[in-house]
Amino acid sequence: MARFRGSITKVSRRLGIALAPKAEKYLERRPFPPGQHGQGRKGKVSEYALQLREKQKMKYLYGILEKQFRNYFKKAASQRGVTGDNLVRLLERRFDNVVFRAGFAPSRSAARQLVTHGHLLINGKKVDIPSYLVTPSELIEFRQRSKNMGAVTDSLNKTTESRIPAWIQVDKANQKAVFLAVPERADIQEPFNEQLVVELYSK
Repeated sequence: MARFRGSITKVSRRLGIALAPKAEKYLERRPFPPGQHGQGRKGKVSEYALQLREKQKMKYLYGILEKQFRNYFKKAASQRGVTGDNLVRLLERRFDNVVFRAGFAPSRSAARQLVTHGHLLINGKKVDIPSYLVTPSELIEFRQRSKNMGAVTDSLNKTTESRIPAWIQVDKANQKAVFLAVPERADIQEPFNEQLVVELYSK
């Protein structure tokens, strides 16, 4: 399954946001783009460059590549409502993202690994597809042999109640989660402007 294999810290510095926990310390020490001329890059940024940067933020934050991202956009555009809001909701429904939001993993990439390795069940059935779109009322839990894994327990212990979104109900003791509802756009706090992405694809 295709995924980004480059340096997430370099991409984080280029985009100006921490795309993974390990990138935070790098941004604190070097809050400028990588490369020889990283600190000297100033001047007016074109409208296209702004739109492209927002698309890159969304792609890297959710861990998906260009073709798949474009397919999400097409699906969002075909749905009723605001295309940008639809796009964000689709991305939030991804199985790996829901696992991350529930606190089972410290990052989306770690959550993706849990999913692809077959550690998780949805409504009692093994699902190892990170892009699976979770629907309201579906139960997510670990397989019997995968329960109480050290990394999962550690992640849950570090996850505060305030970090778990209202649309996911988590039972930490039993390592289970229920996807209660598709979130509203206003409830999703991420450092990107999806409207600029809509404008980019609408050209």
